[in-house]
Amino acid sequence: MPLVLIALDDTLLDRSGAFRLWAKGFLDEIGAPPDDLDWLLSVDADGLTSRWDLADLIRDRYRLAVPSIDLVDELHEGPPAYEKLDPMVGCALQIAGDAGLVPVVVTNGRAEIQDSRIRRTGLDRYVADWVISERAGVSKPNPRIFAMAAQRVRMRLGGAWVVGDSPEADIGGAAAMGLPSVWLHRGREWVDNRFAPTKIVGNVIQGISAIMAAAR
Repeated sequence: MPLVLIALDDTLLDRSGAFRLWAKGFLDEIGAPPDDLDWLLSVDADGLTSRWDLADLIRDRYRLAVPSIDLVDELHEGPPAYEKLDPMVGCALQIAGDAGLVPVVVTNGRAEIQDSRIRRTGLDRYVADWVISERAGVSKPNPRIFAMAAQRVRMRLGGAWVVGDSPEADIGGAAAMGLPSVWLHRGREWVDNRFAPTKIVGNVIQGISAIMAAAR
């Protein structure tokens, strides 16, 4: 059974859902209109916007007197407090591990924050290991970070699967290495004509099931 290299945000953990919950509370606290939730979600861009840039956008829009560094800290620490590991995801990982799959988290981001999220939610109990870009010194989609993940569990990269919701970071990375991949569509259509995922599914549970079926 293969090595499975799995993304963290909006794959194993519902980063978008947690950010939405935090954003709603934050906007209520500063007295912003409820309709501004859509604006904040849009400028966050699924976490792709720099936290410093997002902090500046928020300060400018609401003319807040707080220092940018305080908003950056809030953006780093606030949303993860709403994150929980879906028990069904934990169950799927347990079944996959029992069947011989070796799940390893491969994620971009700050090491301290990603470590904390993985451990606090209990995800660490269900994966063989994890690699974080800040600590690795290289980010997805660079093949080196996936190779480092394979080395962490003393497995060959050849034959591994890559699972994630990012067309560029996850599926693009898999394509660069010639590896099969599973894309979590999250209601989106695949539009990149440079490469394509091996399988398209709605969530990580379906993704794990697809890999187990293909490995039989």
